[in-house]
Amino acid sequence: MPFLELSLIVRTEQQPGAEEALDDLGALSITLQDANAETPDEQAIFEPGVGELPLWPTITLNALFDEHADRRGLSAALGELLPWLEPDQLRFNDIADQDWERVWMDQFKPMPFGRRLWIYPWNIEPPTDGDSVVVRLDPGLAFGSGTHPTTALCLEWLDGLDLIGKTVTDYGCGSGILAIAALKLGAVSAVGVDNDPQALTASTDNAERNGVADRLALFLPEDVVAGAAPAHPALAALVHPCTSPADVFIANILAGPLAALAPTFAAAAKPGAPFAISGILAGQQDELLQRYAEWFDELRVDTREDWVRISGRRR
Repeated sequence: MPFLELSLIVRTEQQPGAEEALDDLGALSITLQDANAETPDEQAIFEPGVGELPLWPTITLNALFDEHADRRGLSAALGELLPWLEPDQLRFNDIADQDWERVWMDQFKPMPFGRRLWIYPWNIEPPTDGDSVVVRLDPGLAFGSGTHPTTALCLEWLDGLDLIGKTVTDYGCGSGILAIAALKLGAVSAVGVDNDPQALTASTDNAERNGVADRLALFLPEDVVAGAAPAHPALAALVHPCTSPADVFIANILAGPLAALAPTFAAAAKPGAPFAISGILAGQQDELLQRYAEWFDELRVDTREDWVRISGRRR
């Protein structure tokens, strides 16, 4: 359906009141973005401190309303609710009706990673010849399509390993892309862990789409700690990650959780197991290298754009 988009540029201290006013006026959704698109402060958003909600100095609030909403009425009401509002802080835009899933899928093209691994959208039929390893993917609402540098770094690392007959743990599995890629590259079984139930649903769907659902066990973090059965009940026969460290360990999350979870990850990897962590912004790697050196050897850093992957081997 079409929408009317109302965009409002505000300062950080004005954001709570402006967002509340838009919500009171019946906004269907409100998104926040850096008003200065030339220099977005990614680190402030990706790595907030505990209890912090970092925002940009100047913020654009984009609120969607029904296409028939009264523009003059909205402007007048905002003027009353936000006395500081100036006319040049406000603009309207018509959002045409589109098949948003189709738009996204049209931009998601087959992508190669490493020597033989390919990620294909689920709706594009891959070629059947050659020695390519193909993962068919629909990320759904979960992170992980291969387009982000951290995912690409992890996929290339997996492609460079000998995974035949190995067990793999993927912490922060998102869409399941890394665990499924490992299984398609020869791993005998994989465990995926994520704190978002929608990610486990996406991972299950993608595992079934790729014919590896019987070899992938999925857990919420609290289930791993409690020793519960996998989130997918059909996979209960797979060995639990708490009792059986993996031959290969990979985690693509964020630097803060990576630092906090280092002892957990060390316990989840067998002695000598290759490991890789990513989701790390350039400049954050030194602290993590020092942290992981307690349990891992042969540490190395690889970068893509502003993102870092650290890899090594469990001592």
